[in-house]
Formats: sequence, C-alpha cells, structure tokens
Amino acid sequence: MGVVALGCFSGAAMGQVPELVDSPGRTIYLRHCASCHGRNLTGGNAQSMADGVWQFGASRNLMFRNIKFGISSVGMPDYQDALSNREINQVIDYILDEGKQAGATRPPIPESLQTRDYDVIVETWIDGDLSIPWALTFVDDDSALLTERPGRLRLITDGRLHPEPIRDTPEVLHAGQGGLMDVAVDPNYEENGWVYLSYSHALGEHDGEGRDNRPAMTRIVRGRIKDHRWVDHEVLYEAPHNTYRSSRHHYGSRIAFDHDGYLYFTIGDRGARPDAQQLDRPNGKVHRITSDGSIPTDNPFRSDPRVLPSIWSYGHRNPQGLATHPSTGEIWSTEHGPMGGDELNLLPPGANYGWPTISYGINYNGREITDKQVQEGMLQPVLYWTPSIAVCGMDFMRGDEFPRWRDHLFVTGLGYEEVRRLNIMDGRVIYQEVILKGAGRVRDIACGPDGRIYVVLNSPDVVLVLRNGGRVLRQ
Repeated sequence: MGVVALGCFSGAAMGQVPELVDSPGRTIYLRHCASCHGRNLTGGNAQSMADGVWQFGASRNLMFRNIKFGISSVGMPDYQDALSNREINQVIDYILDEGKQAGATRPPIPESLQTRDYDVIVETWIDGDLSIPWALTFVDDDSALLTERPGRLRLITDGRLHPEPIRDTPEVLHAGQGGLMDVAVDPNYEENGWVYLSYSHALGEHDGEGRDNRPAMTRIVRGRIKDHRWVDHEVLYEAPHNTYRSSRHHYGSRIAFDHDGYLYFTIGDRGARPDAQQLDRPNGKVHRITSDGSIPTDNPFRSDPRVLPSIWSYGHRNPQGLATHPSTGEIWSTEHGPMGGDELNLLPPGANYGWPTISYGINYNGREITDKQVQEGMLQPVLYWTPSIAVCGMDFMRGDEFPRWRDHLFVTGLGYEEVRRLNIMDGRVIYQEVILKGAGRVRDIACGPDGRIYVVLNSPDVVLVLRNGGRVLRQ
C-alpha cells in the first residue's frame, strides 16, 4: 500500500503478529500491502499497523478513505481502481482482527513532549463525568467554563469540575453534529457577568418518537450564571425560520470577540452548499454583531436590503475555529474542507472564500465537487491541508509560559488527533509543527490566563494542560 496506508505515527513494537488462516482480507493485504507494511503488519518501509497508533486517523471511516483515495503527501497510492469497496472493507477487517489478536491498544496519553523549542509536560487537568466536551473558555484566573455537546455547561474551579452542570441552560437539539457548542465570556465580564453560548436550535417540539427531524440552525444567546443557574437569558441571533434545515451537520458555531468588543460567530453551510454563496442565507457565513445582538453600523453589507446585515464574510463550508490575533486584532478561522482542503483563513470584511465554487478537496465518495481552485473575486486560504486533518478549534498563544511561542496560532485536528503550532508573520504561515499526536480527537484548545495550553479531547473525553518543562531545547 505504498509508504503509508493506515500507518502508525510511532512504531511501538508489539512483537510478531500471529499468522491466521488465509482470509479474503489477508490475501488482498499480502498482494497489495505487505511489501511496505510487512507480511505480519509489523512494519517495514512503512509503519506498523499492529501497535494501536494511527497516524492518519483511527476510525474505520478514515481507514477506508486512506486506502481508497491514498495519501499523496506521504507516497501512499490510491486503490480506488484496483480494489472494490467490499475488498477494501475486507482488508480493514483483517487489519483490525490481527491488531486485536496481537493485543494492540491505544498508547497512554504522553507525560511529556519534545518540541522544537521546549520540553513540554503533559498533565490531565479534567477527567471523568464528561460527555463530548466541545469548548473551553476561562472566566478568570481560577475558573473556566466547558460545554458538552449533549447540552451541559460545566464550571471548573481551581482545576476541579463541579459535579453538577449549570442548571436551566437552553434546550439544544443534540443530533448528528448538533448540540451545545461554543462558550465565551464578555470582554467586560468582571463588570457585566455576560456569558455567550452557541447551539443548534430546533423549531417546534419533538413528538418523542423516532428520529428528531425538526429543522434547526445555529443560535447565539447570552445569560449570566448565578447560584449555579443560567439566568437573564437573551437571544442575540436567531436566523430567519425559513432558512432552518433538517440536516444534522455543518453547524459551525464558534464565537470570538475582537478588540473593539464586537462578537463574531460562524454558521456552517448546513449541507446546503449553494447557500454559502447566497447573501440572503445565514449558512456558510461568518457573522458580526454587537454584544447585545444589534448590527454594527460598519458591517460590510448593512446598507444592502437584499443581504442579511450580520454577514461579515461568506463562502465557508464548516468553520469550527475562530480567534482574534492578540497583537493585530485580525480575525482568523479554521474551516473543515470536504475530503482534503481544510483551510486556515484570515477574515477581512466582505471576503468571499469561494465554497463551493472553489475548493482544494473532493467529495467523500471521490467525486469532484468543482474543477476550480481559484476564481477572480474569491480569496485563497492562508493555508490549506490536503489530506484533511479535520481542523477544529484554535487559539493564539498569550502570556509568559512559552515566550518563544507568543502570538503563535495553535490549531486542533479531530481526524488526525493532533495539535499544531503555526508561526504566523504578516498574514502568512512560515512554519508549522505538530506538538501533540495520537492522544485523542482534539476538539478545542485554549490559552489559559497562566499562559499554559489547555487541550479538549474527545475519545477519551478529557482536558489536558501543557506546561513548560523549564528547558529550551534549542537556542
């Protein structure tokens, strides 16, 4: 299967995998894969596939994509013409069965990391009683708020998770990719106490039977927390109800404040690709409002009655990362592409990032979405990842814990289970480094008031903290 198919990030030896009787999957593996990954899956020219560590995603879905469509960046060829879908699944069955018999398990979360600049100590900060943690934000030096996608808002004080969720938070539609997503605190929180949430809001009531097919869309609200209860609830943004959709994916839903106190939030295309180019539709956009929900007078489309006045930029697929540069005040986003073409974008007012007219990715079934990667009037991403890392949350480094990394951007990868550090200068990425890999699906990242890096994982559902080990590796 070329240099790397389903290959591992590291080659922890598992010993010899016992050979089984021939099976269709093993026969195919020996014919196409063994020359690189070893006759018994223990590695050779490419990594072992029997040590429980996967470089390009551990899910069956990602394994299938890697075999069918290849990974050209590491020399892994595609097999879409050589193997049928059934044969690919037989190979995956064989690999998984062999790994199970060999006792392959996910390695533990590392206790330390060696990066280009620092030794980094990794500690588990929050563990237990979490269900799909989605976003983390700090309230002050001693407390933080954490959302869980099924609909729970949790308070963390002095590194301890409160045993009970905040009461009376809004009802969310937890279906597919929807639920309670981002949380942010007002820039003047000490004076006003406002907390902001984004979530999937459904119309009508579910009858309690079968799948919940109610139409839904991202909604932005604010409230205060008093006596461990959500109070003073206000709806800041609710899309026109005729734009709500019954699809269960691509909600976007990140929130960020700029240096002037304006609130930005993202809505994915909701599975309706053409809507990303329609300025009378909220989906596939980044929006900008004031902290009380009114429309800023200098929004780029405010004066056009045909356009939703909250729109700041458009042509987005599913932006699930949003952050403000600490020094320049620029608004940056990360965006899930299809299969290939995850993007890092800088968001000037009125920008059109082109989805779905232009893209660096293809559809999940291998079919072409568009034959264009460039078109006049549409901006190019600052950086794109092909294959996709399933880029998600992001934050800029602040504080004194890692002085060499100040203002560097940290982005997360769900599929590739990684955290990347991006050094940005003058709107360009000049260097990127993977600093954490294989600990779990990385959903969000936050720089704490102490300057340490807090990493929200799914599978396992934990929050890690990365701190400076005290030694610079390179001068």
